[in-house]
Amino acid sequence: MNVFVRIIIKAITYFIYILPRKVQLLLGRILGVLWFDIVRIRRNVVLQNLRLAYPALTEQERVFIGRKSVIGLCHTLVEFCVIVHFKGRDFNKYFISGDLSKLQSEYQKGKGVLLLSLHTGNGDLATLGLTKLGYKVNLISKHFKSKWLNDLWFGIRGEQGTKFIHFEKSTFEILRALKRGEVVIFVLDQFMGPPVGARTHFFGVETGTAKGLAVFAQKSGAPVVPVYNFRREDGRIVILADPKIPFEESGERDDNIKYMTQKYTGQLEQIIRKSPDQWMWVHRRWKKFND
Repeated sequence: MNVFVRIIIKAITYFIYILPRKVQLLLGRILGVLWFDIVRIRRNVVLQNLRLAYPALTEQERVFIGRKSVIGLCHTLVEFCVIVHFKGRDFNKYFISGDLSKLQSEYQKGKGVLLLSLHTGNGDLATLGLTKLGYKVNLISKHFKSKWLNDLWFGIRGEQGTKFIHFEKSTFEILRALKRGEVVIFVLDQFMGPPVGARTHFFGVETGTAKGLAVFAQKSGAPVVPVYNFRREDGRIVILADPKIPFEESGERDDNIKYMTQKYTGQLEQIIRKSPDQWMWVHRRWKKFND
């Protein structure tokens, strides 16, 4: 990345980083309302997704949830500037303690842990929080087509201790990370078609979900622990872990993979139902799954 561009980015992000927390949250809210109510980018996608998932709600209720969801995305955008300059003393400003005992008990065994996660709260900030709590974190992620954007996005977060595994070249690196006793995060709430996706149902509607987590759970024997985050009313992030999900083998390999992928998808649905306004409804989750 051009040195001058990097200096400009550092300056802008630092200005937002030093703003009072209430001002940061206000900025995110203003951007969210501008996006959802004025510019209306993908507003129809958000509302159509909510109609599929919550057919019993009124349109007014869906608009309320959709607006809060987009505001949450804009909080995440503002908080990217925080990640750039985050220091240990900032932890209590942005996080509140959550129950991670289910993760900790598996992590302490030193055999690696597979994390089932999704886009609620602020996943990037939560990943940073896990690293600051002492977990060695690997996140599977696709890369952008633009090199300078990759350098910016992954470089800044990598400076805070998160390691990234390329989606396209992940097998060997995932197994190595597990062998080192680290955690590997699978974000499983986005659409994925064949051949790497399995036909699943999400909120009762057919879609496709990536099979990778189930494949590696079977291959490695590592435990799968659901880990997610929510944003509290004061803006702080709480990171939570649910009990591990045992891998069930009751048939052919492919059938087991599909069964477990559906089970993981159902777990994500349960998490979203706890606070639907915090999920990323702007994503086209229910594309047609063509074998």
